[in-house]
Amino acid sequence: MSVIEDLPPSQDGGKPVPLRRNRDFLLLWTSAGLSTLGMRAAAVAYPLLMVWRGDTVGAGLVGFAALLPQLLVQIPAGVLVDRVPRRRLMIYCDLAGVLSMLGVVLVLASGHMWLPQIMAAAFIEGTAAIVYRLAERAAIRHVLPEDQLSAGLSQNEARGQASGLLGQPVGSGLFAVTRWLPFGLTALTHLAALVLLLMIRRPFEDPRDEEEEKSGRKKGKFRRDIAEGLRWVWQDKVLRVAIALIAGSNIVFQVLAIAIVLVIKERDGSPALVGLIGLIAGLGGVAGALVAQKLLKWFGMPVLFTGTFFVWGIFLTGIAFTGNPVALGVLFGAMVFAGAVMNVAAGIYQVKTTPDRLQGRVGSVLGLVASGMNSVGSLVGGFSLHLFGARDTLLVSAVAMAAFGVIAVATPAIRRAKM
Repeated sequence: MSVIEDLPPSQDGGKPVPLRRNRDFLLLWTSAGLSTLGMRAAAVAYPLLMVWRGDTVGAGLVGFAALLPQLLVQIPAGVLVDRVPRRRLMIYCDLAGVLSMLGVVLVLASGHMWLPQIMAAAFIEGTAAIVYRLAERAAIRHVLPEDQLSAGLSQNEARGQASGLLGQPVGSGLFAVTRWLPFGLTALTHLAALVLLLMIRRPFEDPRDEEEEKSGRKKGKFRRDIAEGLRWVWQDKVLRVAIALIAGSNIVFQVLAIAIVLVIKERDGSPALVGLIGLIAGLGGVAGALVAQKLLKWFGMPVLFTGTFFVWGIFLTGIAFTGNPVALGVLFGAMVFAGAVMNVAAGIYQVKTTPDRLQGRVGSVLGLVASGMNSVGSLVGGFSLHLFGARDTLLVSAVAMAAFGVIAVATPAIRRAKM
């Protein structure tokens, strides 16, 4: 018998194939990990490329182009994920990434640079990342049995946290060698991910009725599909309240990220300390994702979900009263640890409770709300820190987190939520 099984998620005897021997899950997990790592490395390299040319305006424009898909593409991407075969869609995303990154490599290697091309490449990468993420989240229930979804989604979250952790040093390190190298790596990771996806045999969606697919192409059906996804989120009381509270917490986290930089600067710290705190936080995220499944078994979703807001409030209070870099790193890392656990819990609930035909649309609604609040958080953080300073802003943020916890406790649907 081979080490890795090319079998359905459950064997004939009913016993699931372990994750480490589930061929399709490992291929999907590795493929998505490679794509994510490449995308993170390129995301780090974009501002370096422009700033090192002395073009700060260009850096802003490229950053805007990279983030714009989060507002423009999320909802349409969700419809595509529910209409188009998901494996094919992910392959198209990797192919787009290969071509766009090769274009950047060729231009930079020739000693030239054209800002509109860099912006277009950043927009394509950002769009591909959104579509890929939604398709992969919807696909996982087709490579794992239901009783392994928690473990699989925990590993996916850990992989995402690790990719974010490695992406910055990899992207900046390769850029220091030569400017086109991080983009070349991204092209290679997309190509490797594409090959791995081609090796997966199992479909990533339930069988679709031909008449339903034809009706999906009719005029006006696109808008109806979007409305159906929005209605599902609104009618699910747990999702409706949870996404509102998570959106609020995203605002606070964006405020916190800026506040930590300000605290370090006010105490004459170096940018390296900011990087060190980010490293500690990233390790906290990986650790949280790895133990999320066990914590969910021990405490259940309602306790973890509501308790996380109170824990965040306590840690924020501690951050408000310390300027010690080690303490800041530990507290921030603990917050990211708890955030990774919450991400896993929310992901498991969404994947398990949402019909397959709506996975993309529901995921896109949740993603749009979360990313939109990130933008709001940056704006709120900048103004509040300017007007009130770091300590007062962080204390108000702590109170806000505690208030979110109270709302969660007072919501019957959250208290009764099951996965």
